[in-house]
Amino acid sequence: MTPTSFAAAEPADLELIAEFGKCAVANVSDNLDRLRGAIGLRPFHGAAPMVGRALTVKTAPGDNAYIHRALDLVQPGDVIVVDGAGYEDRALIGGIMVAIARKRGAAGFVLDGAIRDIDEIAGGDFPVFARSVIHLGPYKNGPGAINVPVTVGGMLVHPGDIVLGDADGIVAIRPDEAPATLAATQAQARKEADILASIEAGTYTGAYAK
Repeated sequence: MTPTSFAAAEPADLELIAEFGKCAVANVSDNLDRLRGAIGLRPFHGAAPMVGRALTVKTAPGDNAYIHRALDLVQPGDVIVVDGAGYEDRALIGGIMVAIARKRGAAGFVLDGAIRDIDEIAGGDFPVFARSVIHLGPYKNGPGAINVPVTVGGMLVHPGDIVLGDADGIVAIRPDEAPATLAATQAQARKEADILASIEAGTYTGAYAK
């Protein structure tokens, strides 16, 4: 792996990204044909949801040299999405790197790998999604790549994708599909609100099964 640039799709509008931040991951997933999502990754922070643009990183297993490089490139609103090949024997980030990301305006971390300093991360609200926790620290030798397509938990993520995370997990949306996906997700949320109202009123007639 070498440092590589990738021609990302035209970035999504910030207002549209903010609207996705009001959506539940499960509802967005439903409107992506229930086929897309990162398997095996979960939140290790508090309950705060996450939304932003993907700044993608590919690392050698257990090595965080290119995550440090990505932190020098991060822009406000970026989610640092790290393909660590699912390797769990070395932590890729800990509390100091989270502090750097927060200070530089990142929207969160998504790592297909392990983390450490869990008490510090769990006690905060900066979004960190990962596979597991281990105290063993990382290598810092490379190789790696930044802003290339990556895979996290079996889900393909391109640079500039909208990445949404909550307690249910992670989903990524391509900018060109985002407007239609958002509209469908918002319509589903309205339908579900009506269903819940009918349940409360005692008038529910099986609409959720359709």
